[in-house]
Amino acid sequence: MKNRKVWIPALVVLLLVSSYFLISSKDDEDIMLTAEVTSGEFIDEVFISGELQSTSLQKIKGPSNLRKFRLNQVKIQDLVPEGTIVKKGDYVGKLDPSGVNELILDAQLNLETAQSKYTQQQLDTTLTLKQERNAVKDLKFQIEETRLELKQSIYEPPATIRKLEINLEKKERDLREKEENYSIKKQQADAKMIEVGTEVSKNRKKLEDLMNLQKTFTIYTDSPGMITYVKNWDGAKRKVGGNISPWDPAIASLPDLTKMESKTYANEVDIRKIKKGLVVKIGFDAFPDMEIEGVVTDVANVGEKKRGSDVKLFQVLIKLNNTNDALRPGMTTSNRIITSTKQDVVSAPLESIFTKDSTNYVFKKSGFSVVKQEVKLGEANNDHIIIENGLGAGDVVYLNKPDGYEDASIKPID
Repeated sequence: MKNRKVWIPALVVLLLVSSYFLISSKDDEDIMLTAEVTSGEFIDEVFISGELQSTSLQKIKGPSNLRKFRLNQVKIQDLVPEGTIVKKGDYVGKLDPSGVNELILDAQLNLETAQSKYTQQQLDTTLTLKQERNAVKDLKFQIEETRLELKQSIYEPPATIRKLEINLEKKERDLREKEENYSIKKQQADAKMIEVGTEVSKNRKKLEDLMNLQKTFTIYTDSPGMITYVKNWDGAKRKVGGNISPWDPAIASLPDLTKMESKTYANEVDIRKIKKGLVVKIGFDAFPDMEIEGVVTDVANVGEKKRGSDVKLFQVLIKLNNTNDALRPGMTTSNRIITSTKQDVVSAPLESIFTKDSTNYVFKKSGFSVVKQEVKLGEANNDHIIIENGLGAGDVVYLNKPDGYEDASIKPID
């Protein structure tokens, strides 16, 4: 009997606690989220991130005539750290000269060979022409002797005189042939000397060009600034161990930090809202408290696919109206593009809008009841949508469907 008196109060307490939790749980399930319809300024915005870059860049390039010497890939041997502040004429980096050094050795050997041929041809020409000149002189002496003999033979028989005349005519003919041959051989020798001389000049010029090319493998700046390395086709920046090609010899750039823009990409939905001239609020991941106003300066008409994605994105360029000494190219920006602004409009949260059979409606609170009200919609942003008709400022709408009103009829707009 005593035990029974103890258990009865305990059982009552247990029942009361259980009832409390059951009621509380039921009340939580019945809680409905609501929001008030507001009137005032409506701002439509597009949020996209981007990367800071300068609108004015001076390129620092490697050798410009690599293609001429068929040096297709040249390795980067050394680079100063990115962000280095340089003055005009400061060292930036160095390319591997092994390829051009081999070409220089070949050019030196070719030049020596050409010079040797030139010297040999010069000697051969001198000797050949000297022999030809001596032959001409010998004939002239012989002709002179024959003439003297002919002059002294006036008392000789006619046959002897005639023989001397024939001999003189023959030697004079031989002299004319020798002189013509000498002229031809001299022209040939001159042409050959020009040929071997041209080969020497050609090889000497090539060696000079290669020596000049070798000097450009050590890279210096043409103006002061901050070093920023350019990107390869795959998006990776130039670095030691990488290569440059004759078609893309740029290694670094010197950005003008007073002229900056944010380069970003918008998707197919947002790009329809973005136009040139729109105002942009630009934030920076590195400086959360900094915000600079900008303006959209360019919107791409053709989309492009990013590597590893099938989604088409459209490039958008945003100019910063002013800048800050702390900003650097490559910093991430958060761009809030204001696509439209409307005054004195009625708007409601996007979560409050429901659709059935192409009819838009809301669940509007009406006293202690709920009305399923049709609404006419306008522009929307990320959070709210303009209500052109069907609701007024101060109305309260539900953000989720109230129990028991799913099958209620929709009240049309008056």
